[in-house]
Amino acid sequence: MPFALHLLGLAVFAMGTSEFMLSGLGPDIAHDLGVSIPAAGSLTSAFAVGMVIGAPLMAMLSLRWSRRHALLIFLLTFLAVHVVGAVTTSYGVLLVTRVIGALANAGFLAVALVTATGMVEPNAKGRATSALLGGVTIACVAGVPGGALLGQLWGWRAAFWAVAIVSLPAVVAILRAVPSGGGARTSARRELRALREPRLLVILLLGALVNGATFCTFTYLAPLLTEVAGLESAWVPALLALFGLGSFAGVTISGRLADVRPVPLLVAGGVALLAGWALFALTAGNPVVAGAFVFVQGTLSFAVGATLISRVLYAATAAPTLAGGLATAAFNVGGAIGPWAGGVAIGAGLGFRAPLWVSALLVALALATAGVAHGVRRRTANEREEVPTPTL
Repeated sequence: MPFALHLLGLAVFAMGTSEFMLSGLGPDIAHDLGVSIPAAGSLTSAFAVGMVIGAPLMAMLSLRWSRRHALLIFLLTFLAVHVVGAVTTSYGVLLVTRVIGALANAGFLAVALVTATGMVEPNAKGRATSALLGGVTIACVAGVPGGALLGQLWGWRAAFWAVAIVSLPAVVAILRAVPSGGGARTSARRELRALREPRLLVILLLGALVNGATFCTFTYLAPLLTEVAGLESAWVPALLALFGLGSFAGVTISGRLADVRPVPLLVAGGVALLAGWALFALTAGNPVVAGAFVFVQGTLSFAVGATLISRVLYAATAAPTLAGGLATAAFNVGGAIGPWAGGVAIGAGLGFRAPLWVSALLVALALATAGVAHGVRRRTANEREEVPTPTL
């Protein structure tokens, strides 16, 4: 893998850290800016909404620019709003910076996906995608706990400064390694026409469902471990990091197999993921088994999820930028729907095991959708073969 690709992954690491780090900084932000904790929590929601809306919109906007130009604009905007966020004393300004930062994050990831795959051979999209998404998994392992630690030592603003500083090497990488004319400009109409492919739409739906299952449980992992598994709260950060290690293992597996054996990986991984969520729900009361499933499900979730992102790029070679934007949006839709569905289940009095069953249901829906789509595709192919060829 080109070294510049790993530096793009560093920018993705900074962005992933920014997206998730407020979970550990909310109380300090609320106290410092004189707002309620729910108001501080809405900063995370604002980022998520910006990611969902911004991914396709920013990808479409970037079609006017070269990839180098687009990456620099998005990354420098992301960097600048974190500097503003680090110095502001206004909650309103901080909220606006979170939305703008999410838009820049979404646009950067959409363009970075197609740029990364353009740096490697045409049959190595899975490896490039996994190298880039490794930044997200490292953010789960080190970035989010690191941001929380900085907040404890020097205040929440230090975490914002750290995200801005970590983004700087990627700026240098883009200037040095991405050609100034990188990526041919294409029209939005031409790319939109290429996105009508039913196979692509199915893959996007599968990605949303699988990611929804992942973040349904991940969001409520802390109360699951303390209330159901009976672990002390001091164990929660370590197990969250274990989930992150599993996710890193998952994208590594995807990088090795997504280009050469994607279908076996998706089928076997999907079935194992469904079985894992169900078994996790049944055995969640055992802390040792629960800890093992945290790692296993993190691995399976990201192995399947990263492979689905690479399949989006393979399925939409005529619309790579918008495909990257839609992949980003689909996975963030899953990241919003999953926690919402898990919260509904908990609110209905089903207990903290409920998100595990919701995760199993979402993966089951993904497998059923894939099965129906495969059946329709085979039937259509058979019908085409049965149409008699006109003879002269």
